[in-house]
Amino acid sequence: MLRISLVSLMAALLVASAPALAADLEKGKEINGTCAACHSDNGQGGKRGEYPRIAGQQVKYIESQLRNFRARSRINIPMFPYTQERELSDEDIKDIAAYLSGIELDTKMPTYTGQEDALTRLLMAEKVMIIPRAEGNLANGEAIFQKQCAACHGKTGRGRGMFPMLVGQYTNYLQRQVDLYLKGDRPHDEEGVVGVLNGLKAQDIQDILAYLTAIQEPKE
Repeated sequence: MLRISLVSLMAALLVASAPALAADLEKGKEINGTCAACHSDNGQGGKRGEYPRIAGQQVKYIESQLRNFRARSRINIPMFPYTQERELSDEDIKDIAAYLSGIELDTKMPTYTGQEDALTRLLMAEKVMIIPRAEGNLANGEAIFQKQCAACHGKTGRGRGMFPMLVGQYTNYLQRQVDLYLKGDRPHDEEGVVGVLNGLKAQDIQDILAYLTAIQEPKE
């Protein structure tokens, strides 16, 4: 019995230490054909922020949110047919998350050489995403963000691990998510319904949103 237990333990350790299978980016691109109906081919989302930007987002964050949609622990009616009725598998989630996270969107208009045809110019321009500046006190927004938000979302707002990228996201979308957090309709990673956002004034939140639009860094 002891020998069998040791063999089982060694087998389990080997499985745990084995490298994870790489994501299939081609499969992820194929799945994105469905996502593009709302989020666009390049993962830019809706032009008015009705659908969020998902291009360049953190892999773990995309995976966790898709699992939440599938489990209905995060209620989102438009996502229902794509995560439950389609029976989005864990492998599918891994593939689409890896594909989307690898999409880079420029933050300044491209420089044309004059050799491009009209379609090529259009496609180049479509991969540019510049969030309009939001009004607010940038100094106050920076101070609060760096003190209250940067530990999870990164000093430059690009996220880390399970925490999403905020910079480059539509301001209208972010405001809607804040409203959901404040109403308790969406958890904000703290236990219970009261978290960091509940301790901020409406103007503080507006200042943070303004600060995020001010730190978009042009890609050189």
